[in-house]
Amino acid sequence: MVIEIKDLSSFNSQLAEAGTKLVVVDFFATWCGPCKVIAPQIEEWAKSMDDVVFIKVDVDEAEDVAQHYNITAMPTFMLFKETKKVADLM
Repeated sequence: MVIEIKDLSSFNSQLAEAGTKLVVVDFFATWCGPCKVIAPQIEEWAKSMDDVVFIKVDVDEAEDVAQHYNITAMPTFMLFKETKKVADLM
């Protein structure tokens, strides 16, 4: 299951709840073509990887999260472990 986040408070709560699990965050926009192409693969990974938490952030709906992490291109993926960012991929 992919968790959709609406604001920074919810984002931070989900990171904390993940504990020691790896968290993959997909920053996307509904108008982004490449985001639409990769979305089904993200859903498949979420179904098959129980030890990883998958989060989606719509940059237009959760602007505070996008601004906090300086998201300027979509899709952007960030990896978190124990609430700390360990990698980002654009």
